[in-house]
Amino acid sequence: MKFAVLVFPGSNCDIDCYKAVEDAIGQEVDYVWHTATDLSAYDAILVPGGFSYGDYLRCGAMASFAPVMNEVVKAAEEGKFILGICNGFQILTEANLLPGALIRNNGLKFRCQQQLLEVVNNGTAFTNQYSQGEIIDIPIAHGEGNYFCDEATLAELKANNQIVFRYAGDTNPNGSVENIAGISNKKGNVVGMMPHPERAIDQILGSEDGKRMFTSILNAWREQHGAAING
Repeated sequence: MKFAVLVFPGSNCDIDCYKAVEDAIGQEVDYVWHTATDLSAYDAILVPGGFSYGDYLRCGAMASFAPVMNEVVKAAEEGKFILGICNGFQILTEANLLPGALIRNNGLKFRCQQQLLEVVNNGTAFTNQYSQGEIIDIPIAHGEGNYFCDEATLAELKANNQIVFRYAGDTNPNGSVENIAGISNKKGNVVGMMPHPERAIDQILGSEDGKRMFTSILNAWREQHGAAING
């Protein structure tokens, strides 16, 4: 399996994503610059966190117009696995690959902390190694992670089982509607989330609960190719 880690001016979690793929699942991975016009060689695309283009206008707004995003849209249509983390989630919403928007945290402060999440949907390519309803510990680091959508969109997300993660219990750190921490598209091959699983792949980092996101992706890809892994 081959991964692409997109790099925009201002990305700062690209190295974390690259190392997570190497250390968690030992698969091929490349950095891909935002001017790239061909992603056909890759099975999965990671859109990392950071401050793409300085987060001018709106977070992710300028990055959504980068040449590489045309290829991300094509990859999504082809059913390839796409994971947007933090600023990557913002970019995916700006590119209309995921519904809704990320706005300022309700306390207007940057939040950087360990965060408990509930796995709401373990049937995606990104969560198949978790248990339904499992509580996991994944760090957050964001100032604009407050997920917002209108009532019609929220009803659609619920009806299609597109809510992938929620902030557990009463621990919502940013005011997101329905405690939403991550969602998928209708097909389930595109996921965006504010927490950082790439920063939780080894206990020395405080948690290794993010590692199973990467093993899940590999497992889903191997299932497509008739060679699923266990655990």
